[in-house]
Amino acid sequence: MIKLLFCLRRRADVSPEAFHRYWRETHGPLVAKHAATLRIRRYLQSHTVDSPAGRALAASRRGHEAFDGVAELWWDSEADLAEATTTPAGQAAGAELLEDEARFIDHARSAIWLAEEYLVVGA
Repeated sequence: MIKLLFCLRRRADVSPEAFHRYWRETHGPLVAKHAATLRIRRYLQSHTVDSPAGRALAASRRGHEAFDGVAELWWDSEADLAEATTTPAGQAAGAELLEDEARFIDHARSAIWLAEEYLVVGA
Protein backbone atom coordinates (compact mmCIF):
# COMPACT_ATOMS: atom_id res chain seq x y z
CA MET A 1 0.00 0.00 0.00
CA ILE A 2 1.02 3.58 -0.66
CA LYS A 3 -0.50 6.47 1.22
CA LEU A 4 -0.84 10.13 0.35
CA LEU A 5 -0.78 12.56 3.27
CA PHE A 6 -2.07 16.07 2.70
CA CYS A 7 -1.71 18.49 5.64
CA LEU A 8 -4.21 21.23 4.91
CA ARG A 9 -4.30 24.89 5.77
CA ARG A 10 -7.42 26.84 4.92
CA ARG A 11 -7.46 29.91 2.74
CA ALA A 12 -7.27 33.16 4.72
CA ASP A 13 -10.71 34.22 3.50
CA VAL A 14 -12.36 30.99 4.71
CA SER A 15 -13.39 30.73 8.37
CA PRO A 16 -12.45 27.59 10.32
CA GLU A 17 -16.12 26.61 10.51
CA ALA A 18 -16.68 27.08 6.78
CA PHE A 19 -13.47 25.19 5.99
CA HIS A 20 -14.41 22.14 8.04
CA ARG A 21 -18.02 22.11 6.80
CA TYR A 22 -16.99 22.45 3.14
CA TRP A 23 -14.27 19.82 3.41
CA ARG A 24 -16.60 17.35 5.16
CA GLU A 25 -19.87 18.02 3.29
CA THR A 26 -18.74 19.04 -0.22
CA HIS A 27 -15.18 17.96 -0.94
CA GLY A 28 -15.41 14.62 0.87
CA PRO A 29 -18.37 13.44 -1.23
CA LEU A 30 -16.56 14.66 -4.36
CA VAL A 31 -13.55 12.48 -3.51
CA ALA A 32 -15.94 9.57 -2.88
CA LYS A 33 -17.53 10.16 -6.29
CA HIS A 34 -14.13 9.80 -8.00
CA ALA A 35 -12.68 7.08 -5.75
CA ALA A 36 -13.24 4.19 -8.17
CA THR A 37 -11.88 6.13 -11.16
CA LEU A 38 -8.78 7.16 -9.19
CA ARG A 39 -8.47 3.69 -7.58
CA ILE A 40 -8.54 5.20 -4.09
CA ARG A 41 -8.82 2.33 -1.59
CA ARG A 42 -9.47 4.48 1.48
CA TYR A 43 -9.97 8.18 2.24
CA LEU A 44 -9.83 9.62 5.73
CA GLN A 45 -10.24 13.20 6.92
CA SER A 46 -8.77 14.26 10.28
CA HIS A 47 -10.13 17.65 11.34
CA THR A 48 -7.99 19.61 13.81
CA VAL A 49 -9.65 20.27 17.15
CA ASP A 50 -8.81 23.57 18.85
CA SER A 51 -8.48 22.64 22.52
CA PRO A 52 -6.36 23.53 25.55
CA ALA A 53 -4.79 20.06 25.49
CA GLY A 54 -3.84 20.40 21.83
CA ARG A 55 -2.36 23.87 22.34
CA ALA A 56 -0.38 22.65 25.38
CA LEU A 57 0.94 19.68 23.42
CA ALA A 58 2.08 21.95 20.57
CA ALA A 59 3.66 24.43 22.99
CA SER A 60 5.57 21.66 24.78
CA ARG A 61 7.29 20.85 21.50
CA ARG A 62 7.61 24.42 20.26
CA GLY A 63 5.56 23.35 17.28
CA HIS A 64 4.64 25.28 14.20
CA GLU A 65 1.19 26.65 13.49
CA ALA A 66 -1.28 23.77 13.43
CA PHE A 67 -2.71 22.52 10.18
CA ASP A 68 -6.49 22.71 9.84
CA GLY A 69 -6.59 19.01 9.07
CA VAL A 70 -4.99 16.04 7.38
CA ALA A 71 -6.34 14.04 4.46
CA GLU A 72 -5.11 10.47 4.05
CA LEU A 73 -5.64 8.47 0.86
CA TRP A 74 -4.51 4.91 0.17
CA TRP A 75 -3.74 3.04 -3.07
CA ASP A 76 -2.60 -0.53 -3.62
CA SER A 77 0.75 0.73 -4.94
CA GLU A 78 2.46 3.81 -6.27
CA ALA A 79 2.15 2.28 -9.75
CA ASP A 80 -1.61 1.93 -9.27
CA LEU A 81 -1.86 5.61 -8.32
CA ALA A 82 0.22 6.61 -11.34
CA GLU A 83 -1.83 4.46 -13.73
CA ALA A 84 -5.13 5.82 -12.40
CA THR A 85 -4.04 9.41 -12.95
CA THR A 86 -2.84 8.87 -16.53
CA THR A 87 -6.20 7.81 -17.97
CA PRO A 88 -8.45 10.52 -19.45
CA ALA A 89 -11.08 9.80 -16.77
CA GLY A 90 -8.43 9.92 -14.03
CA GLN A 91 -7.03 13.19 -15.33
CA ALA A 92 -10.52 14.73 -15.44
CA ALA A 93 -11.24 13.54 -11.90
CA GLY A 94 -7.94 14.90 -10.63
CA ALA A 95 -8.56 18.25 -12.31
CA GLU A 96 -12.03 18.50 -10.76
CA LEU A 97 -10.64 17.72 -7.29
CA LEU A 98 -7.82 20.24 -7.65
CA GLU A 99 -10.27 22.91 -8.82
CA ASP A 100 -12.48 22.21 -5.81
CA GLU A 101 -9.53 22.26 -3.39
CA ALA A 102 -8.72 25.80 -4.54
CA ARG A 103 -12.07 26.92 -3.09
CA PHE A 104 -11.00 26.24 0.50
CA ILE A 105 -7.35 25.12 0.74
CA ASP A 106 -4.27 27.37 0.74
CA HIS A 107 -2.04 25.09 -1.35
CA ALA A 108 1.06 27.26 -0.82
CA ARG A 109 0.83 26.77 2.96
CA SER A 110 -0.15 23.10 2.87
CA ALA A 111 2.08 20.03 2.59
CA ILE A 112 1.58 16.86 0.55
CA TRP A 113 3.66 13.69 0.16
CA LEU A 114 3.54 9.92 -0.36
CA ALA A 115 4.43 7.55 2.45
CA GLU A 116 4.59 3.93 3.49
CA GLU A 117 3.09 2.90 6.83
CA TYR A 118 4.98 0.86 9.42
CA LEU A 119 2.71 -0.32 12.21
CA VAL A 120 4.27 0.01 15.66
CA VAL A 121 1.30 -0.35 18.04
CA GLY A 122 -2.22 -1.64 17.39
CA ALA A 123 -3.84 -3.97 14.96
